[in-house]
Amino acid sequence: MGLYDDVLLTVDFDRTLTAPDSSIPQRNLDAIRYFMENGGSFTVNTGRSVPMFIHKMDLIPHNAPWLLYNGSAAYDNGQLFQMHPLTIDRKAILQKLHDRYPRLSVEEQGVDAHYTFWDDKRWHELYDAVGCCHKEVSLDQEIGPFLKFSILGKARDLSVADMYEATDEEMAEFNEVEQWLRDTLAGSAEVFRACPRIIDVHTNGVSKIRAARELQEALGKKILVCVGDAENDIPMLDGADYAFCPCDGVVADRYENVCKCADGAVAEVIYEKIPGILKIKP
Repeated sequence: MGLYDDVLLTVDFDRTLTAPDSSIPQRNLDAIRYFMENGGSFTVNTGRSVPMFIHKMDLIPHNAPWLLYNGSAAYDNGQLFQMHPLTIDRKAILQKLHDRYPRLSVEEQGVDAHYTFWDDKRWHELYDAVGCCHKEVSLDQEIGPFLKFSILGKARDLSVADMYEATDEEMAEFNEVEQWLRDTLAGSAEVFRACPRIIDVHTNGVSKIRAARELQEALGKKILVCVGDAENDIPMLDGADYAFCPCDGVVADRYENVCKCADGAVAEVIYEKIPGILKIKP
């Protein structure tokens, strides 16, 4: 019997498993290996797509399927499953969105690539920098099933971390866009604020907690522990058996805190918080 046999641990990626500069603290990697060696099941539960996350997969120890697209799909052994494609009238909605907020970038996240519709060279440079497959298309083109679309602020830096920084004007605009989307798509889609300058839209019923609970049942684990930092993590954190947030997270005031993400927040959950839950000594 392993110390962590009863536990499934799912954690957000950006600014939870990673530091703000997108590096993964070695302390987290060592702790995850220790956790798995002692019977625990671990995976990342992220809003990232396969194209945006695939180059990170080999860097992170795991022994459970990846949970991607904010819970819209699971990924294992090169295959997506438990997929929940978005089925709204994409052409009409995206055109209205662009007409109303022309300064912002819009992308659809598919299985094999991110699709953009209005040329934004800086975002193309960012995709290339992080190794994300992307294609410029028109709204009239059929691109097959897609799992979410995102509204993005202007890329100022070749890093997703840049999306966490916003001026007061940008915050006001994204707050307005988020409310417009909720009103326009009420009853037909879920709207998540991934970070200050990214808004994600998914099909109804999708969430990180739904994906985590489905995985927990499949693995037969008794306890679900989740770690996250941002607003799109709130359903996962609210629905977990035990939830933790890095003390520098956006939603740190709502959940029990661990150390800053750069200092190994996931490691602290593994080495200190879960043993306390299980009443064991690691």
